[in-house]
Amino acid sequence: KPQRPSLSAVLNSSVLVPQPRLSSPPPTATACQLDELLADLGHMQSKLAVTGQGAGVPADTSSSLDNMLGSLTQDLQELGISTATAGVCAACHKPIAGKVLTALGKTWHSEHFTCTRCGQELGGCPFFERGGQAYCQEDYYQAFTPRCAYCAGPICEKVLTALDQTWHPEHFFCAHCGKVFGDDGFHERGGKPYCRQDFLAMFAPKCQGCERPVTDNYLSALQGVWHPECFVCTECLSGFANGSLFELEGRAYCELHFHQRQGNICHGCGHPVTGRCITAMGRKYHPEHFICAYCLGQLQKGTFREHGDKMYCQACHDKLFL
Repeated sequence: KPQRPSLSAVLNSSVLVPQPRLSSPPPTATACQLDELLADLGHMQSKLAVTGQGAGVPADTSSSLDNMLGSLTQDLQELGISTATAGVCAACHKPIAGKVLTALGKTWHSEHFTCTRCGQELGGCPFFERGGQAYCQEDYYQAFTPRCAYCAGPICEKVLTALDQTWHPEHFFCAHCGKVFGDDGFHERGGKPYCRQDFLAMFAPKCQGCERPVTDNYLSALQGVWHPECFVCTECLSGFANGSLFELEGRAYCELHFHQRQGNICHGCGHPVTGRCITAMGRKYHPEHFICAYCLGQLQKGTFREHGDKMYCQACHDKLFL
């Protein structure tokens, strides 16, 4: 019968754990139970080593452990399962018996491979590595991923960078209407993004004629800006092709309608009176248009007669009405 290893030999070497051979069939239920027993013995050995009782273990206890380990080793060999060392846990620095977890280039007890921040066990769970340490998904996102400028939450997937900040793509929208930006892009004002429509409505200068935003070509006149097509006479809506522009109460007028507003239109010809002017019967006339309604002779102020809203020289008035 093969000689069984002593307890001291087991303590001075790594704990033996079952390793299936390449040619062996899948482990049976008996092999699994033996593996669990071996793991329990390994934990017992670790406790003895920590408390310093390994050297002073009573003879009967030592003999019992030796017998148990020897029997287990023999039984595993008879089942066609060889034993091999599994390594030392990177967390507790104790031998690993039973299941071993390999991560970050090291070996661990499965219960000792945990998140650096919250202590959650990571065996069988997705994890992230940073600076040689492991983190669960939630703590990694909280600690190291960029934050959304809108909701301040961590950005776990797609990140959008704009205005020197990072955003969830669905949280980068117009600060006024809340619509996500399309092909027109966005405009910035005061560190906030706006869609084109709201930006123009809120911040672009307004045309003095139509009060709509002015975006490209414009005219500057009368202390304001205008669309070229809106810069017309307020009265007749004609442009100022000849360059004659008159302002009255902040509005633009052509020469005719400016003088009409001012009451400076000749009653005889209908054109503005800009030079010498004769006023009669509450009307204004060019001197050459102040004439007798019958003979068309030029009248002199103070020497004409009125009849039926018309003016006559003295001779024609007497001939016609006396």
